[in-house]
Amino acid sequence: MKNGAVFNNFKRKLIDENEKKYGDEIRAKYGNDAVNRSNAKISGMTAEQINDAGRLSDELSETLKAALANGDPGGELAQKACELHKRWLGYYWDEYSAEAHAGLAQTYVDDPRFAEYYDKIAPGCAVFLRDAIMIFCKK
Repeated sequence: MKNGAVFNNFKRKLIDENEKKYGDEIRAKYGNDAVNRSNAKISGMTAEQINDAGRLSDELSETLKAALANGDPGGELAQKACELHKRWLGYYWDEYSAEAHAGLAQTYVDDPRFAEYYDKIAPGCAVFLRDAIMIFCKK
């Protein structure tokens, strides 16, 4: 199999796994059109974009750890983390809105799956990120 076919299969697997785990839930919450557009965006990503999204995710985690240690969700590091999070969302969302960003941040606290993911970065991270994003989205 050629590299292009392998990469396309990789992206297809990402989409299929997400659909299997969360498809019904996200389609009910955001609608078929939004999910289909997101899937199309992922499907069209280049290897460089996939790698950039991964690097951005790593940078976000490290920045969040440092910001949480600083303790100020409105502080420079926390707001940098929010900007990184917004940029990361840009790889998956076809359009950005502060309202949707804030809604997602609340989900990070309300949904135990997200809370667990962020609290593995550092205890209390999900609540801290939500608070920081709420400040970020009001600017």
